[in-house]
Amino acid sequence: MSMIPIGEARKRGLKGVKVGDTFTATRTFTETDVLRFGEISKDYNPVHFDERFARAGRFTGRICHGLLVASMATEIGGQLGWLASGMRFEFKRPVYPGDRIECRLTIARFDEGGRVRGEGVFLNQHGMMVMEAVVEGIVPDLRCREVLETMVAEDEASNI
Repeated sequence: MSMIPIGEARKRGLKGVKVGDTFTATRTFTETDVLRFGEISKDYNPVHFDERFARAGRFTGRICHGLLVASMATEIGGQLGWLASGMRFEFKRPVYPGDRIECRLTIARFDEGGRVRGEGVFLNQHGMMVMEAVVEGIVPDLRCREVLETMVAEDEASNI
């Protein structure tokens, strides 16, 4: 199994994905990420914003929003031009601001109609699993991949 870093995902997507392809993205979540995600999502659960509340529960400090962390799977899917039709996440451990997370999304199933199932694991900087995911959707067909190739050739920042 070879791992394809996020910077190579778009190029790999141009060729078409296959079962066993594993794509990786890594990110360190910041305090600003948590604040901005709260503003966008309107999820102001105090476990994300108030140290006292978080510690009163079972956490050692404020935690990142689970869907903020889960969005790493959409980073990979977006690079592939993948249109998601379903996502399921299982949160295993908290992610704290400052944690470095690696998402590994492996193509588990692919059919002739372009429907695909990816299975993901999210690991923190200690190698501990913080989340599991199943993402289903449709990958670009040949016609869409041709357009994507033109976009990449144009070298626009959004086409990376």
